[in-house]
Amino acid sequence: MTFLLVASFADSILQFRGPLLEALLARGLRVHVAAPGLAEGSEWCDKLQARGITTHDLALRRTGMNPLADLRTLIELWRLMRKIRPDYVLAYTIKPVIYGSLAAKLAGVPRRYALITGLGYAFQGDGEASRSLWRTLARRLYGLALRTVHKALFQNPDDEALFRTLGILPASKPSFVVNGSGVDVTAYGVAPLPDSPRFLLIARLLGDKGVREYAEAARHIRARHPQIAFSLVGWIDQNPDAIAQHELDAWLADGLVEYAGRLSDVRPAIAASSVYVLPSYREGTPRTVLEAMAMGRAVITTDAPGCRETVVDGDNGFLVPVKSVAGLVEAMQKFIDDPALAERMGGRSRAIAEHKYDVHKVNQSMLEQMGVA
Repeated sequence: MTFLLVASFADSILQFRGPLLEALLARGLRVHVAAPGLAEGSEWCDKLQARGITTHDLALRRTGMNPLADLRTLIELWRLMRKIRPDYVLAYTIKPVIYGSLAAKLAGVPRRYALITGLGYAFQGDGEASRSLWRTLARRLYGLALRTVHKALFQNPDDEALFRTLGILPASKPSFVVNGSGVDVTAYGVAPLPDSPRFLLIARLLGDKGVREYAEAARHIRARHPQIAFSLVGWIDQNPDAIAQHELDAWLADGLVEYAGRLSDVRPAIAASSVYVLPSYREGTPRTVLEAMAMGRAVITTDAPGCRETVVDGDNGFLVPVKSVAGLVEAMQKFIDDPALAERMGGRSRAIAEHKYDVHKVNQSMLEQMGVA
């Protein structure tokens, strides 16, 4: 039996799907991965091949609307599937779901699945002409693609309900909610807390991740408590919603954040923090939050789809309104006023991660839903 995973970002395949791929190999399946950035000799191609996975470099543009380029991607995927004849196809993120699912249907793949890991740029924001156009197109293409799959998997119930309400996912189409991508609770072990409060945000530097709100909250807190540190890990992505370089430069010049750039291993950054903050407007299930929880960190995040699934308000952290700098400041101040709070809530985060988000439990659930287990 052959399993094909279609993705949009080679760098994150092993981090997000590595344990799932290992589980498939352990069950005796031949595993293929198609994604941009997997040219022969590239770092991620070599790492995947070293695990016994066959790789295929895919000419896919993660962002933007280019009908000819996207048509070429569809044809390329169809040709690949006709060649390797997979028994299963699983696609995740928007363009792989759309074009991977359509190609799998055209190629006659017996078992076709889509994993909706978040709704992203096309489903957020109001009143912007470019975003409105992309939203309309994305919904129609999503609807067309999801009619071809055997089951759609979601990472939170809000996204599942929205797809049903908008008619993107037909009432007759089976769906299931999994607990995010999971986290390896052994690899992400509990780390001692630093001596003083230190906040951390790890994210692509996008407006929709709440990066601006985080920086503004840092401005308010540091005006009263200049000794409190705010760390920022991530990079400026190719996205219409990306933070501008001059904004980041201004935050650094004002001493609001300590910027570490993009890290291949975020565990040292989490270990150096006491509270993890993600003010995102919407997520599938945020992987960075799960990693911070596994390492015993309290969490401040938004009462938004995907984010709210990870935090029991007042138990392992605090939920704040979306786009609310005041809410962030209020929650942060609680950890400054009560230094013992971070340890207590961090312990609860670890317990929740072990019970609900252990990657092996999550993958077992996914495999059962795809009929592999």
